[in-house]
Amino acid sequence: MAVETPAAATAAPRRTPRGPLRGPRFGRNGSETLAAWLFLLPSLAGFLIFTAGPVVAAGVISLLDWNLFSPPHFTGLDNFARLGPDTTFWSALGNTAYFTFVSVPLTLLVSLGLALLLNQGLRRMAVFRSLLLLPYATITVAVAFVWVWLYIPHDGLINAVLGVFGIDGPAWLISDDWAMPALILMSVWKSFGFGMVIFLAGLQAIPQQLYEAARVDGASPWRTFRAVTLPLLSPSVFFTVVTSIIGSFQVFDQALVMTDGGPGSSTTTLVMYIYRTGFQNYEQGYAAAQSMVLFAFIVVITAAQFLLQRRLVHYDI
Repeated sequence: MAVETPAAATAAPRRTPRGPLRGPRFGRNGSETLAAWLFLLPSLAGFLIFTAGPVVAAGVISLLDWNLFSPPHFTGLDNFARLGPDTTFWSALGNTAYFTFVSVPLTLLVSLGLALLLNQGLRRMAVFRSLLLLPYATITVAVAFVWVWLYIPHDGLINAVLGVFGIDGPAWLISDDWAMPALILMSVWKSFGFGMVIFLAGLQAIPQQLYEAARVDGASPWRTFRAVTLPLLSPSVFFTVVTSIIGSFQVFDQALVMTDGGPGSSTTTLVMYIYRTGFQNYEQGYAAAQSMVLFAFIVVITAAQFLLQRRLVHYDI
């Protein structure tokens, strides 16, 4: 028979907590939430003030007849109705689409090729990476002025190099046929560094065991690229394609500096036409309507890309 000791008899029974200890956990979670909002606040404020706010304001102004100097008048959808017979608007939209759907694939190919080359473990890779990224970090206007000199028909460096090989170079920026390709070539050189860095980061995240398994199976380099590299690099490709298309639809600086939209209207982009409509012709309502159409095009194309990425982009290794 067990004997009960005095200590056991006098000890207070242990109590099981009936609920969670809310005090410390609530305070910790609350402070973390507050800290998160404080960190997000600068970016969120910038987005609301400089992105969402102007989009809403442009939508409102597109319904007005306003020249900046007199009181605005509500006109409804009249500014959008003007877009139909405006041949300059559709020409500018076509030029922008031409620029986008030629420059973006070329930029992606150059970026991917250089990223694959830098991923081979070259010595002083950081130096080469910095040098190749330099064009992207340079101001577009400054780069555009340099390329204007390169494109001079008789004394420019590009035609001089072509002349060494017996090729008579074109009058780049004053030719209806070559002005837009000249802008595209300059833009590819200016932009490839961004995609190169993104692709290089994606390549370095691919496990080396997969390449070793492919070599054991006897896969050729092209087969390895198609079956291993490209699928696992697809998130980087998707991100670069989306951002590049959005940026290319807003091309403005190089066209303004290098050609001013000419010769004729062969390099007049949609953003340039919006600028001229709003700040040279002082038709703010009509310019806002054009900008809303451009915004709609970008939204539709971006949404289509997000729908396609469900089938084409692989996030699992």
